[in-house]
Amino acid sequence: MLDLATVVRPGDGIICGQACAEPQALLEALVTQRAALGGVRLFLGASYSGIVKPEHADHLRLCSYGAIGRNRALADAGALEILPVPYSRLGALIREKRIACDVVLVQVSPPNARGEHSLGLAADYLIPAIETARAVVGEVNDQVPWTHSERLLREEDFALRVESARPPAALPAPKHSGLEAAIGEHAAAWVPDGATLEFGIGALPDAICTFLQDHRNLVVHSGTVGDGVIELGAQRLDCAMLIGTGRLFEFARENPAVRLRSSEYTHDPRVLAGIERFVAVNSAVEVDLTGQVNSEVANGSYVGAVGGAPDFARAASQSPGGVSIIMVPGARIVERLGGPVTVGRSDAGVVVTEKGAADLRGCSLREREARLRKIAT
Repeated sequence: MLDLATVVRPGDGIICGQACAEPQALLEALVTQRAALGGVRLFLGASYSGIVKPEHADHLRLCSYGAIGRNRALADAGALEILPVPYSRLGALIREKRIACDVVLVQVSPPNARGEHSLGLAADYLIPAIETARAVVGEVNDQVPWTHSERLLREEDFALRVESARPPAALPAPKHSGLEAAIGEHAAAWVPDGATLEFGIGALPDAICTFLQDHRNLVVHSGTVGDGVIELGAQRLDCAMLIGTGRLFEFARENPAVRLRSSEYTHDPRVLAGIERFVAVNSAVEVDLTGQVNSEVANGSYVGAVGGAPDFARAASQSPGGVSIIMVPGARIVERLGGPVTVGRSDAGVVVTEKGAADLRGCSLREREARLRKIAT
């Protein structure tokens, strides 16, 4: 039986893999053994497994950078502390110990012939966490693909290790509605050949890929990618994590064109500043008539995150030949935001709905409002 108390000390800060990289067996052990561990803190990323529930806050202090996926239930129950910072800061906050990281729980692939375990489906802030933590606990899942991740682990890197054989937490296969397809088609018109693309989380950023298959010389540099990139024909794909179905995981298996990088690289403003024709493709909860974007709160409920949108939108707006695209249903263009400003109007680019696109670059407030009203519903 896996006994986490052999490596976890009372009061420790724990960071675990997120989204499709959630170490499910380790999280199950953590919530089962939580009362005996002495009041530990758990930093969650996006969660699709739903293993951590509001009632587990009785002995676990839960924190995350957002409420993506099943984390919304934690936030709605008041069991989740939200850290409202851009994704580019998470690595530094971990290294500075402002986000406590004594133990890191990771899901890894089986080893290759050289005895190297890949991080499989996410590198993101796990790399600074691994380099900071006192102990690394690994779940070696034989259904996780070996991918070209920036950091590899060997047997001696683990303070504790368990083997599992279960499908990674995954999203349902994407089924784009007519509305999403219309938005994706309008957005694709703003992507030039030779672009370097970033994709936010969700169905809308993924939908644009269907309409980019005839584009040439595309490159991906993103925090996340979904199933849509499989058909993109990108020459190179650098990302922090894979969020999709088993089809995406198999596409990435031992694929030298797919490289999982630390968020300290993918979101680094110095790296982004050197990319020409950088196109940031993100969705939003809502956009107001000045171009301000809320990606965090809907109807008073925390549902999203600051995430990488501010980092990528600013980089795209400053990139030669680049553009920041915000994809949103026309009904979500509003007079006033119902939540915080995630991306400021100073970084406004092109807003796209099912009715068309509003290019806000160089526009006065009055002209922005006129253009946005034309594509609102």
